[in-house]
Amino acid sequence: MAFISFVGRVLFASVFILSAWQEFNEFGSNGGPAAHIMAPKIRSFSKHVSSHTGFQVPHFEMKHAVAAAMSVKAVGSLLFILGSSIGAYLLLLHQLIVTPILYDFYNYDADTKEFNLLFAKFAQNLALFGALLFFIGMKNSIPRRQVKKRSPKPKAS
Repeated sequence: MAFISFVGRVLFASVFILSAWQEFNEFGSNGGPAAHIMAPKIRSFSKHVSSHTGFQVPHFEMKHAVAAAMSVKAVGSLLFILGSSIGAYLLLLHQLIVTPILYDFYNYDADTKEFNLLFAKFAQNLALFGALLFFIGMKNSIPRRQVKKRSPKPKAS
């Protein structure tokens, strides 16, 4: 059973590892295509947040955000493969931050092609989020092995 669990974790984490590897190969000096795609979405999300909450999102370099996301995905995936809850929490944090920003279906009309595509991707990431929550819940519900106390041997007289 342990081997099947390991293979499942490897297959699950491969989504994040391959994504981080692709972003790493395309990174370049400006953050690559990921930074180019993310920049207008971050601006839109920042305007949306500031108009509804009054909180001003601080300015940051997009290539630094892409590098941070790439690092969180890579480290989280490797730790997840090893069965660590910390890796699952890192991937959960990544999904929580990136999903509503990158897949901003809420900025499009429901009858457009972009809405349908972004909503489908959003739902897929929501499923990944749910699987990570399930892993964390299962990891925390399994009791850890306890060392059995040995009873002292009676001394022969």
